[in-house]
Amino acid sequence: MSNLQLTQMPVAETAMLIRRPVAEVFRAFIDPAITSKFWFTRGSGNLEQGRRVQWDWEMYDLSIQVTVLAIEEQKRILIEWPGYGTSNLVEWIFTARKDNTTFVRITNTGFSGNGEGVKQAIDATQGFTFLLAGLKAFLEHNVILHLIADGHPKEPEEY
Repeated sequence: MSNLQLTQMPVAETAMLIRRPVAEVFRAFIDPAITSKFWFTRGSGNLEQGRRVQWDWEMYDLSIQVTVLAIEEQKRILIEWPGYGTSNLVEWIFTARKDNTTFVRITNTGFSGNGEGVKQAIDATQGFTFLLAGLKAFLEHNVILHLIADGHPKEPEEY
């Protein structure tokens, strides 16, 4: 079984209904002052097409550069980021619903390798699911869950 080869690269995908209007949900990803409440701890600026921004996860001493490839107001965000050592694309699709809620779908592509690519896609799916759950709690109930930090807490000896 260790000789199995993938016939196509894995994709990380997750989605969730957010019970808030699409303008509010979209803005939560564009404005780092809001995004920092449920995902990264600091962003260098608003997402704008063609702009490069830095996102920081201070609890992990991690910073990455993100390039915004596309913004379709209240519909879509497409970024490129370093992912797992290779360039990855992450796309958010925002679907406004008649009941003034928003369905958000996140897709992450660009994983490489056989077993390692599958593990990366699984890890990314978990991370983006935490992201959407944190977004939902924050926008719907004004609760900050710290899901990203608590998903991989430092060991006590690391403090």
